[in-house]
Order: sequence, then C-alpha cells, then structure tokens
Amino acid sequence: MGKTAVIYWSGTGNTEAMANAIASAVKAAGGDCGLFPVSEITAAQAAEYDVLALGCPAMGAEVLEEGEFEPFFEELEGSLRGKNVALFGSYGWGDGEWMRTWQERVTDAGAVLVGGEGVIANEAPDDEALEKCEALGRAVSAL
Repeated sequence: MGKTAVIYWSGTGNTEAMANAIASAVKAAGGDCGLFPVSEITAAQAAEYDVLALGCPAMGAEVLEEGEFEPFFEELEGSLRGKNVALFGSYGWGDGEWMRTWQERVTDAGAVLVGGEGVIANEAPDDEALEKCEALGRAVSAL
C-alpha cells in the first residue's frame, strides 16, 4: 500500500467534498493519505507520493482552473511517468470534455489512470457521485 496524496482546487466546495470522500475512503481502508488544497503543496512535494488523486472542476470553456491548478499540474506532468493517478472534479455545464482532455494528458505523461476514467459530478456531488468517490478511494488504497 503506497502513500497517497489527494490534491484539489475548489471554488464552491463541490470538488472539496469529493476530495474529502476519497481521502476518507483511503484512510478507512487503512491507507496512508494526505489531503491538500493545491495551494498547500508543491509539484515537487506531490511527486514524492506513490499515488495521486487530483481534483479540479471544469472552468471557463471546460478547462482546469488556470490560476493555481493548471500551473501546478503543468509542473507535475513531467513527474507522472509510472505513477498511479486518479482524477475527479465537478462541472456545471458542458459534457465533461475537460475530464477527457485531462485523462489524455495524464496517460500521455505515462501515468496509469486509476479506475480507467475520472469521477465527475454535475454541480454538487450527489449520493451516487460520492459513492463513486469512495470507490475510487478504496481502489487507490489497494495500490
């Protein structure tokens, strides 16, 4: 069981709720897990973890948040080869294009996408989305 970091950016609390559900599930399964808003961890620190669960909502024209999260992720991208990475986030419009693009960036960087795809929630995560987050946390804890 590796050391996991759950790192997120949240403007309204929706993605933060998803991050909390994932981190709680990792810890409940006996995993070693740190929970960080993206402003509280550097890409170099994140790269030291065995498993990364990264969360960011869709912003603007279905892109990652550009002020903090995108610069963090750009710096981290070069350190993803061989890492297990889980993705999650919320959106309020569109069809999830931001998540598909993000998944592609992660796999192109040589990482293994945990669960095969990211967990997304339309607006506030409902019970189904939170259950998917918990399942993702359990999957992450098994790595």
